[in-house]
Amino acid sequence: MDLLERDAVLQDLAGHLQAAVSGPGRLALVRGEAGVGKTAVVHRFAQVADPHVRVLIGACDPLATPRPLGPLLDLAPSLGPAVRNALTVASRSDEVFDCLLADLSTYPSLLVVEDVHWADGATMDLLRYLARRLPNVPALVLVTYRDDEVGRTHDLTPLLGTLAGYSWVYRHDLAALSRGAVARLAAGHAVDAEQLYRVSAGNPFLVTEILAAPAEPIPATVREAVAGRLAGLSAEARRVVDVLAVLGLRVALPLLTGVLPDSEGALDEALACGIFRTDGQVCEIRHELTRLAVLEAVPAAHRLRLHRQVLATIRSGPVAADDLALLADHAEGAGDAKAVLEFAPAAALHAAASGAHREAAAQYARALQYADLLPPGRQAALLEGHSQACLLSGRLDEGIASLRAAVGVRRTLGDRLREGEDMRWLSCWLWPAGRTAEAGETGLDAVRVLEELAPSRELARAYLNLCQLACYEHEGTAIAAAHAQNAIALGERFGDAGVLVQARFHTTAARMLSEGSGWEDCEQAVASAMTQDLPVDAGLMALIMCWLAALQRDTARTTAAVSRAEAYCLDRDLLTYLLCTRVWGSWGLLNRGLWREAADASQKVRSHPGAPPVVRSLALTVMGLVRARQGKSQVWPLLEQAASLVDSDCLLDTGLGWEARVEATWLAGGHELVRVEAARCLARLADRTHPWLSGPLACWIRRAGGESPQVPAAGPYALELAGDWAGAAALWDSLGCPYDAALARLSGDPAALREALAAFEALGARPAVARTRTLMRARGVRPVQRGPRAATRANPYGLTNREMDVLKLLNEGLSDAEISARLYITPKTAGHHVGAVLSKLGVHTRHEAARKLHHPERG
Repeated sequence: MDLLERDAVLQDLAGHLQAAVSGPGRLALVRGEAGVGKTAVVHRFAQVADPHVRVLIGACDPLATPRPLGPLLDLAPSLGPAVRNALTVASRSDEVFDCLLADLSTYPSLLVVEDVHWADGATMDLLRYLARRLPNVPALVLVTYRDDEVGRTHDLTPLLGTLAGYSWVYRHDLAALSRGAVARLAAGHAVDAEQLYRVSAGNPFLVTEILAAPAEPIPATVREAVAGRLAGLSAEARRVVDVLAVLGLRVALPLLTGVLPDSEGALDEALACGIFRTDGQVCEIRHELTRLAVLEAVPAAHRLRLHRQVLATIRSGPVAADDLALLADHAEGAGDAKAVLEFAPAAALHAAASGAHREAAAQYARALQYADLLPPGRQAALLEGHSQACLLSGRLDEGIASLRAAVGVRRTLGDRLREGEDMRWLSCWLWPAGRTAEAGETGLDAVRVLEELAPSRELARAYLNLCQLACYEHEGTAIAAAHAQNAIALGERFGDAGVLVQARFHTTAARMLSEGSGWEDCEQAVASAMTQDLPVDAGLMALIMCWLAALQRDTARTTAAVSRAEAYCLDRDLLTYLLCTRVWGSWGLLNRGLWREAADASQKVRSHPGAPPVVRSLALTVMGLVRARQGKSQVWPLLEQAASLVDSDCLLDTGLGWEARVEATWLAGGHELVRVEAARCLARLADRTHPWLSGPLACWIRRAGGESPQVPAAGPYALELAGDWAGAAALWDSLGCPYDAALARLSGDPAALREALAAFEALGARPAVARTRTLMRARGVRPVQRGPRAATRANPYGLTNREMDVLKLLNEGLSDAEISARLYITPKTAGHHVGAVLSKLGVHTRHEAARKLHHPERG
């Protein structure tokens, strides 16, 4: 596992060691809960320590009768003969202590004693002895311990009290990993990063074990570790542990007392095992996974009795909204179906109102286990609530299944209004599922059903859905506007602010796609929805802005739109929208020429278990296109998998799928196939007006030697098709798309070809480099540099001499403009070189690149 979020403590320890070996010596305490990574930090620190410093590592063992001076016995082979002899023959500890002190005084040393919470008395005395005399010794003594096991009566507590009086003693707490770090570790694994963080609370050991065995609800190693920590508890303390696990992750102490009177003494013993901690009047199990491991070991009959007792205790008093989820949990544990149906739906509504859609989905699912006990109308309501929560929390298949079931129940009941509304919702979510044809048919059916009834808010939303689909499928401004007018008329009548803002937004978005204008109006609509606190409407529109910006290859707008939408969706638990946002973000990185970052971002989205088919398809397409541009293998398996996930129209509508396939064909040299495939795609666009879809396809036909078809084409594509390669390239440069600018320059003069070649080389676009060199030879453009120079081949990262110059200037902290001035090149070319340096070094930031200049061996 990568050692994440430990740079600060490693730097601090390095500073301590540097100061200690030149005197005076120091002692560093590294503390944290079990599994937080203390040993990993110590070993990494030992690996990077100054080679002139002697590294001595010993550890205490969790023995029933600890070995006297156990860590020192481990170290004996690395110590001087005087210490080894003293350990063998000395009858008094102080003789051993004196010899060790003399030995440490001789050599600059790093002395590590791990897990001193298990230390014997003699080892603790040794640490007292050394700590007091460290100012006269060229050594850093590094001590680790579990602070979750050290209570007021622990044997280590007096030693820590002694050390508190020394100014040369430093303390370092290792915190659990953040959500972001857990997400980075989860990348590439088929796990929900948020769920992983929830059950592990960021504990590195738990995270690692879950990722190693994702199919196991509780990894065997975790189960065994928990059992080991509980093994020494008395029967009374173990009873407290069992009750706490049944009661939940956080337990009010009065509730514990109500279930288990006279438990104070046993609670103190239970707390000493380190699994629990107290915070005021609340006792908390540190990790949900630990709680589940404890709960698994509680006999089923005992669990049932406890759940019933807790349910009765909580229900006996006033029930607050925050108690609903707890009551639902204990009702299920107690096997009380009536109580589950009373509390789970109420808990789901409370969670949904708070924006906790995953929690809402889980509560609805809990209630649906007993839905057969309810009349059909209430069954349908549960299915509808469950579907909505699932769809917003990344469980698309479950949500669609519940919606289909709800439609069937409403139809059986003859409830046409709710049937039409459920069909409208089904249509909305079939599109991200990649089923565009069914989405359109279902949307039209929903309108037909609702138009047979009196005008309603539901019909307004159904018209809005048709407006949205017309926008996404590029059916033109007129069709989208017609549906929007119907939606707005009813939205105003029934006071539905979401309908009004979305209808106007999607009409403008459709106009922007076909005519190119309207960005500011769309931005205003998003701001309005956010101001009016319409989270679902605002979240959808915010992610659509990401799509629009990426589709139009505007990298600055894409970056800003993705940043806003990601923050908004994270805050409101809109997981499906969040994943959509992130895949548009990866497309934006692709456009900027940050191909490694684009592939990494796409892989993270693709591997998320909640990613809808459209999102996975786009992610696979980005990954395939990056590989194609870099000249790597396994391009077509990725593109074919992307195509298999969605309807062919959806692959075309998103604006990347078909174009990527055509480009990959061109990069492989298939000119005739490029013309055929691009023409076939254009034929399918014949009844639509979308210059950002048809324009690139027409350009690929022209680049493959075909005749430019007369189709709508957006800005840079229109210029290239008209023969204005310089204008097209300049426009691409202004949009921040270096690869597209280089493609446009392939139609230019010798200077343009040379600039295109330099850009492709800077990007690492090997197939495009080869195509450009072939084109230059055919046009008689000389000279043509063949392959990397000897200096480039000798560089461990494949950097050219110019790129090494750029790397040295990055080390000085210079901007692109400053680099361009220093090297007498344009800022644009400087930016290309910087991007190439970052890509070849495999880093994301200028600071990381500069570090590689000093430490190339760290790779």
